Amino acid sequence: MSHDLEAVRACFGNDRFAMTSGAELVELRLGYAKARLNIEDRHLNSVGLVQGGAIFTLADFTFAAACNSAGRVAVAISTNLSFLKAARSGVLWAEAVELSRTKRIATCTVRITDDAGELLALFQGTAYIKDAPFPPEGFGE
Repeated sequence: MSHDLEAVRACFGNDRFAMTSGAELVELRLGYAKARLNIEDRHLNSVGLVQGGAIFTLADFTFAAACNSAGRVAVAISTNLSFLKAARSGVLWAEAVELSRTKRIATCTVRITDDAGELLALFQGTAYIKDAPFPPEGFGE
């Protein structure tokens, strides 16, 4: 099946929650996505560390982009996030790689790192692949 990665990228550019959080998709290929989040005060928890929900949002957004890059709607059915090291400032990077894909199931790992390349968190996600096209029909009209 032929699909348009630029249309997929444009659709993720309209992800309202990701936009509100500050997550930005910077690279997209088939089965691969990279995104960043510039850490701001709003991302910090009560002890001055990046709040886990901000890290999860970045990882989930990147996971979704990688899994939907094949041109079919893919929705999360299971995720797991392990925090390895805290962050306070700078830029968070998320790199998603699809490890396996069948007709209905995609499995993806997302590595969240800081500017120095230090591994901060690992995200594992499984997505269910629907028959519907991605981007959805009528997107951009």
